[in-house]
This record gives sequence, structure tokens and C-alpha cells, in this order.
Amino acid sequence: MSQSLISLTNRRVVDTCVVSYLLKNHTLAQQYGPLLEGKSLGLSFMSIAELFRWSIERGWGAKKMQLLETMLKNYVILSCDDKTCWYWAKISAIKGHPMPCGDAWIAATALRYNTPLITHNVKDFEHLKEKGLSLITVPNER
Repeated sequence: MSQSLISLTNRRVVDTCVVSYLLKNHTLAQQYGPLLEGKSLGLSFMSIAELFRWSIERGWGAKKMQLLETMLKNYVILSCDDKTCWYWAKISAIKGHPMPCGDAWIAATALRYNTPLITHNVKDFEHLKEKGLSLITVPNER
């Protein structure tokens, strides 16, 4: 399906932490499931890099890597382009709100595609609401 045919209300960028919960079948995975169901899901290129890094650092075996690769088929991988780089630069230049580089790229991706970000780490992104970032989390975490 072409992205132009997908309504904005149906699209979501998913933060790395939420993918991790799903991958580990963490108790929070059940809470995030309904927020993902029936949505067109995207992952920032940065989330892919973080997941691959974790697999190396933690010495994942072939079985767990296969599970990750299978899970990633459920997402559109959102690449970096000039517009994403501009958003990242603006986010990174905000005085008084330093962000880890990876989080800034994930937020920049959501802003670039004008898509809500599903995250469990709301406090890390909350200051970007005034820049237009929409955040979605499990209700008891707000």
C-alpha cells in the first residue's frame, strides 16, 4: 500500500523500547499491543541500528536473531533523508534539553513523517511536544 493512501491517523513510529518489549514478550508488550493493532507501523533507521547493536552486545544466538528479523517484517523502515537531518539538527540544538543521539534521530523521524511516536519513555521526548511531536504510551504511564 502506498504511503499516500495511509491516513495520518493510522500511522505510528514505534520507539525501540516498545519493540524490545514485544521481542522479549515483556509484560508491557500486552499493554502496547492494542496501540499497535491495525496501524501502519514504522521504525526509524536508528531503532534498527539500536536493535542490531543490542544483539551484538548481548551475544544473541541465531534463534533470537531470526525472531528479530521476522518481527521487523511488520514495520516499514523509515530511512534518513535531508528533511530528517534538519529535524535532528533542530532537536539537538534545543538549549536546556540535551538528548541522546539515538533518541533525537527517532524523534526526528517521527516529526519528519508527521507521525505519532509510540514510546514508553515519554519523559525523554515530552519537551518536543511544543515542536509538534505527538506521543502515545500506555495510559497508566502518562
